[in-house]
This record gives sequence, structure tokens and C-alpha cells, in this order.
Amino acid sequence: MSKSYESTTGLCLAEFMGTGLFIFFGTSVLSAAKVAGASFGLWEICVVWGLGIAFAVYLTAGLSGAHLNPAVTISLWMFARFDRRKVVPYIAAQMAGAFCGAALTYLIYHNMFAEYEHAHQMIRGSQDSLYLASIFSTYPAASISLWLAGLVEIIISSILLGLIMALTDDGNGVPKGPLAPLLIGMLVAVIGAATAPLTGFAMNPARDFGPKFFAFLNGWGSVAMTGGRDIPYFLIPLIAPVIGGTLGAAIYRYGIGRHLPAAKTENGVNQTTA
Repeated sequence: MSKSYESTTGLCLAEFMGTGLFIFFGTSVLSAAKVAGASFGLWEICVVWGLGIAFAVYLTAGLSGAHLNPAVTISLWMFARFDRRKVVPYIAAQMAGAFCGAALTYLIYHNMFAEYEHAHQMIRGSQDSLYLASIFSTYPAASISLWLAGLVEIIISSILLGLIMALTDDGNGVPKGPLAPLLIGMLVAVIGAATAPLTGFAMNPARDFGPKFFAFLNGWGSVAMTGGRDIPYFLIPLIAPVIGGTLGAAIYRYGIGRHLPAAKTENGVNQTTA
């Protein structure tokens, strides 16, 4: 077995664990709010998501760079010289980690899911059951068109990646160092608080599709993929964050990063991201 294979396996394991960790925290806090009666408001839920991401970055940054998001991996490949041979393995690990993080949440909360469905006469796989499917993945508000949902995801993913590039670039102002993961987590929480009522702030194809696929396999069926729309909604959180992420990374790299007086690292920015 080659050292290159062993190295890539270790990196992917870190991506798997980090992604699974923050998905577990995020879907668990939603489960607590929706089926266990916990009194969490929007901001509290967004903070848990953000801190979950921060902890996942702290866990994995030293090994894999803590991408934890296919949009980040693709953006770093395009604009920060990330090894293209690792792009597909990283994304596969992130998707698998997100799936398993959702599965772990369901494992510990499944009795409460069943009790809630029985109490509300909810049939899993029906339109009404999207209320619980949304614990695992994101869906737009009923009043939001699919085009607007896609635009929202492009905008917030662009903001996310642009600011991640800034927060992990020590040449841009005061070095952030160990604070960078916490700042990235707070960034996610702020974006979530501002836009969660619109689309659920996916910003991450793995965060959305992995848990969505878990819901699809566990009784929610096609409604988990379509969100009750005429076309498969799952395509929007898969594609829009990649478009927005690469746009945000490009704006930072060519609009700000290249004009900074401080010398850059060989890759333009540090690759500790989320």
C-alpha cells in the first residue's frame, strides 16, 4: 500500500469525521426543537450549527484542512492550488460523513420521531412530513420560488467562501490563527440567522444531500428530494453553493487578496476552512 494512498485515506477520514460531527450537532438541535419540545429560537439553533462547525474545524484542520464542504474543496482547487486528485475523495468523504451524522441523530431520537408522528397523525412521505424531513436537510419557504431559492444560496455561499478566504489569510490584517475556526462558526450562525427562513441556509452540498439521502431511504421517499415541488429541489442545494462558493472565492482572490501588501503563502491563502 503506497504512502500516498495511506495519506489520502487519513485526510478523507478527517473530512468524514468533521462533517459528520457538525451534522450531528445541527440535526440534533433541530430534533430537540421539533420532536422533543426544546425551546430553541432561530438564533440559538444557528449558534449550535456554527459552534458545531467550529468544533469540527478544530478537530480536523491540522490533518485535512477542514474543508467539510464540497464548495470549499472545489473553490480551493480552483483558486488555492488544492491537489485536484483529492477533490473527488474529499467530496465523497464529506457526503458520507453528512449521511452518517444524520443517521446518528436519528438513532438517538427515533423514538421521539415515532411519537410525534403518532400524536400528529403524520404519515411519513406525505407533504406534511416535510416538517420532520427538514430536520435533516433544507427546503425553501412555501412562498419562495425555486429561482429565488437558488439565488439566495448563491449569494450566501459566495459570502461564506469569500469570508472564509479572508479569515484564513493571515496576510489580510491581524493574523487570526486559532480564532479562525470560531470566527467561521460565528459567520455561519450570522448567515443562518439572516437567511434560514428563506432556504434553510444550506451553503454546503454535503450538508444538504447526505442527510437528504438518509431521509429518502428512511421513509420520506421522493418528498425528501423534491421538497413537495414539481421538480427535484435537491439539485439546487447541490449546485448553487458550488456556483456561489467559486464566485466568492474568485472575488476575494482577485478583488482583495492579490492587492494585499503582505506576502502570501504559496497557495495564496491558508487552507484551513469550513
